[in-house]
Amino acid sequence: MTTSPSGLRRVAAVTLVAAVTLPALAQQERPESILPPGFGEPAATPSARPSPRPSATGLTSGPIAAPTPSQATAVVQPLPAPEPSASPSETPSPTPTPDARVLAEYEMPAAARRSLASVGPIGTGEGALPADAFGAADGQYLKLLMRNLSAPLPSRWMSILLRRALVGRIDTPAHVNGADFAAERAWLLLRMGEAPAARALVQGVDVANTTPKLLQVAMNAMLAAGDPGGLCPLQARAAALAPARGWTTAGAICAALSGNPAAAKAQLAQVRRRRVASGIDLQLAQKVIGAGPNGGQAMTIEWAGVDQLTAWRIGLSLATSTPLPDELMATVGPQANCWRALAPGVPPALRLPAAEAAAGQGVLSNLAMVDLYGSVEGGDDAPSAAVAVADDLRTAYTAADAAARLAALRRIWGRDDGQTPYGRLVLTARAAIRVPAGTAKAPADRLVASMLSAGLDRTAARWRGSVEAGGDAWAMLALADPDLSQRLTYRDVSSYAGSGDSAVKQRLFFAGLAGLGRLAPADIERAAEALEVRIGAENPWTRALDRAALANQPGTVVLLAAIGMQTGSWRGVPPEMLYRIVGALRAVGLGGEARMIAAEAIARA
Repeated sequence: MTTSPSGLRRVAAVTLVAAVTLPALAQQERPESILPPGFGEPAATPSARPSPRPSATGLTSGPIAAPTPSQATAVVQPLPAPEPSASPSETPSPTPTPDARVLAEYEMPAAARRSLASVGPIGTGEGALPADAFGAADGQYLKLLMRNLSAPLPSRWMSILLRRALVGRIDTPAHVNGADFAAERAWLLLRMGEAPAARALVQGVDVANTTPKLLQVAMNAMLAAGDPGGLCPLQARAAALAPARGWTTAGAICAALSGNPAAAKAQLAQVRRRRVASGIDLQLAQKVIGAGPNGGQAMTIEWAGVDQLTAWRIGLSLATSTPLPDELMATVGPQANCWRALAPGVPPALRLPAAEAAAGQGVLSNLAMVDLYGSVEGGDDAPSAAVAVADDLRTAYTAADAAARLAALRRIWGRDDGQTPYGRLVLTARAAIRVPAGTAKAPADRLVASMLSAGLDRTAARWRGSVEAGGDAWAMLALADPDLSQRLTYRDVSSYAGSGDSAVKQRLFFAGLAGLGRLAPADIERAAEALEVRIGAENPWTRALDRAALANQPGTVVLLAAIGMQTGSWRGVPPEMLYRIVGALRAVGLGGEARMIAAEAIARA
């Protein structure tokens, strides 16, 4: 069991690149504009993609092909080099730009300034990883891991854990500027669909400390969050430090939002005359300006002739509640749907389809989904189908008898073949608690999967004595139960015959049990040989994961674990990687998350 399968070889390449090519990376990067076509120049075929995907990201075992990025996913724009040079053709700001550092001396006293030694909006006590989560790991190495991590991931729980690692108030590692490290973290959060988290992260750096890289990421973060007003504190510094056409146009927007329509009108005239922006991009900027105090103008947006969405177009549309055509949303990656699901300016009923997908990706919680459907139920213009789901959700919580609650859950799930969209299982997680364990004819597989989607492990464990041995619910509980003290055996593994592709699930079930230490060593060896799971394979990725675990670096372990899951679905996650990931997470004190990831594999494979 020493030969590495193709999936392991491909993921190992990411870690190998991180180990040997750090100096070359900085030399090869080139600055690129973060703005869409239409800002004074013709559209061009993009040379970079929203989610950097090297050849090593096709982590599959079997015939599933590695995903190929395309122009259709070009929503987030490429990062600049660490020190981009100014563009000689850049249109200057219509008004003189004050020195941001001089302004900072008056606007923020020294005692109020934040250090770059530790950056992040969430503390350890609020759910983030410890401040020293990356330990002594090299900052350039961590940046390269983040840059080469494709998102979204197939696992909801892995995505939640990765978000916690990225948004925490963590110590800046060696050999990297704190603002640039925050930019890299925010950049990955955007690719995951976590726009508010990315915005909060970049806003955790004082304006005087922002770098060109952080400013370009900040532009994308504010747009993804539908918050053009968030550009305003940065606009003066960006115009001087990281000039771009978008920041010039943002000057007019910020003047309007600050209640100075005359200045906004003058700057917009300059933008139009110098062709800094044109077409749909200029129209959207005008609509934001018109929405400001005394804006004095209304703008109707016509999407005719537009064949591609960009961060600028999505962001200003979200900010002004401008509907985005479905055919254009189909041209962008799934992270854009998550941005729309989180945008407060979009009516709740229009956010529902995107919200269910976002819940499956870990972007929205069970409570957030329940709140969203609650607002739909009280609305006047919600679609009848959405209102019906909201009514059923209320029944699932409040009905007097278990049969009525269970019938409501079945209607929400919609299908009896076990292929319920995972977002619907997230929606019903706490309603599923209301069905007593052992209820006759209850779909235990979906009830248990629903509860575990929200981490309700002990509540789900009440079903252990009521589920059929060898089924999916039994397997999920064997992996997720926090109080399980007795090890399972090889016979338990061999007798598992879950729904769907039982061979794939059986291998993932074994990998999860072995990684959690719930099999005896002799049974692990026997099952690995019988199921042909090469848990003893080694490569640069496994060695990097082992080193991070031994050094007790939970943040580094989470990054490397996410790299091992860069595939389109759970069926593409090799079981030997799941074994390594679960074991490494346990080793750094993340055993609860390891159990949820292992159980999710059974629910979604």
